Amino acid sequence: MDLYNNSDPINNTNEIGFNTILSNTFFRMFLGLLASAIAALYAYYSGAYIKMITSGMYITLTIIELIVVIVFSLAFRKLSSTTVSVLYFAYAFLNGFTLSVIFAAYELSSIGITFLATSLIFGALSYIGSKTEKDISNWGTILSVVLIVGLILTIINLFIGNTLLDIVLDWVLLLVFFGVTIYDINTIKAMQGIGICDDEKLYVYGAMQLYLDFINIFLRILSIFGKRRD
Repeated sequence: MDLYNNSDPINNTNEIGFNTILSNTFFRMFLGLLASAIAALYAYYSGAYIKMITSGMYITLTIIELIVVIVFSLAFRKLSSTTVSVLYFAYAFLNGFTLSVIFAAYELSSIGITFLATSLIFGALSYIGSKTEKDISNWGTILSVVLIVGLILTIINLFIGNTLLDIVLDWVLLLVFFGVTIYDINTIKAMQGIGICDDEKLYVYGAMQLYLDFINIFLRILSIFGKRRD
């Protein structure tokens, strides 16, 4: 008998199961980011993003994306795994077109460095979220309230045009999404533990949440540190 082996077979099984969930979730998140990148680059280099802005299609796409996210969030448990996957990748693809404007606003090297920095930060946050044993379920309400307030102030500031407020909001929302990422990873872990839905659906649900977290962190860092085109 190994007196120094204190491993719990049940805990080990749960850990292996969560690692499987996490790896599959990150893989689908990566595919979503790839779909967005391809769409964004196509829209920029083809000049389609200019037509989108001048024709008002940009606003239409934004509204469609919002509807997709709402439907996904409210109905994913009732929808089939295939439908959930289609909604996720449709959103990622459409979001790529709306994100194409960043290539016109920021230097390509700045976008690349920001993406790399976001990946490193996101990896650290994911590790923290997966390893924490504390109950952070109460984070959800707090983060949601701060996020909603921040987004409302951001919309208001579009009309006011206060540069200082812009900087403050970018930093506040960046920190909020740090917390949201940790919370979402922990939530995925909890959902896996209670078997709230089949694994394939959980992969895609987690991928959507983490995709949104990644994109928001990326955009905030780009807004704060990104080098704009002259």
